[in-house]
Amino acid sequence: MPLEASQKMPVTVLTGYLGAGKTTLLNRILSEQHGKRYAVIVNEFGEIGIDNDLIVDTDEEVFEMNNGCICCTVRGDLIRIIESLMQRRDRFDAILIETTGLADPAPVAQTFFVDDDVRQKTTLDAIITVADAKHLLGELDHAHEAQEQLAFADIVILNKTDLVAPAELKAVEARIRRINPTAAIKHSIRCNVPLDEVLDRGAFDLNRVLEVEPDFLDPGHDHVHDDHVTSFSLVTEASIDPRKFLPWIQMITQKFGIDMLRMKGILAFKGDEDRFVVQAVHMLLEGDHQRPWKAGEKRVSRLVFIGRNLPKDLIEDGFLKCRAEMDSLVALNA
Repeated sequence: MPLEASQKMPVTVLTGYLGAGKTTLLNRILSEQHGKRYAVIVNEFGEIGIDNDLIVDTDEEVFEMNNGCICCTVRGDLIRIIESLMQRRDRFDAILIETTGLADPAPVAQTFFVDDDVRQKTTLDAIITVADAKHLLGELDHAHEAQEQLAFADIVILNKTDLVAPAELKAVEARIRRINPTAAIKHSIRCNVPLDEVLDRGAFDLNRVLEVEPDFLDPGHDHVHDDHVTSFSLVTEASIDPRKFLPWIQMITQKFGIDMLRMKGILAFKGDEDRFVVQAVHMLLEGDHQRPWKAGEKRVSRLVFIGRNLPKDLIEDGFLKCRAEMDSLVALNA
């Protein structure tokens, strides 16, 4: 029997390119006095693990996975460890997964959608990506993993900010924003960001999806550049016809899902007093009503796509054809 959302075990995924500071953040979480107990899953790439030895001595349970990258060969192991943990869930309050610096976070996130037992008992709270402010720009130019880790992030901890000048820091943050316009960005030195700003935030939850910067409502808010991972947003003030939109977004997800890393959106359906929210990880799509539109709140529909070489013009054309007003336009032109 599925658990209520409040009863599900929250899971936080820590990712980031090699040397960004993931283990530093993990050690902070495990050693600070915050009153919570964590089970930790550490993924190593290679037969001999070292990250497990770098983690501070704690009472928490630490599981090391060193027989392959968590994002490609050991999802079954991850599922088995989580299922094992859930059999003694009274011993901890949440689960932390630290991925290897070469991991793509997408399959990790997908685990919490595709396995029924895991989905019923756990909830993905957030994907946190730690980024090295000093070296990130160079890494993005040659490591596609660094771009994809940023693309999937709900929260980016921009670490080592003391090693760069203000102008360089501004350029790094702008580059992150071009890849992922919706993630919260936290500056830090040795990952000293307040933990209550990154843990137990429900950042991956549909109830928190797409709480973005005000300028995102600007229809011209767009991102075009030469990175292989790009993002763009689609906005309309016209009501959306759910009979058109739902089949269309399912088609888009199936057709472009391999290259669509993340998609998030809020829709104003015609005749519906509640906001409808959608999100996708590759080909895995989910959507639900969120909350009523507030009095005086502008009923704007908006979607963010983050992916590799997505056909923006084609997707935008399809989205705009989902407007409810298109029926009257067709009738007028008939």
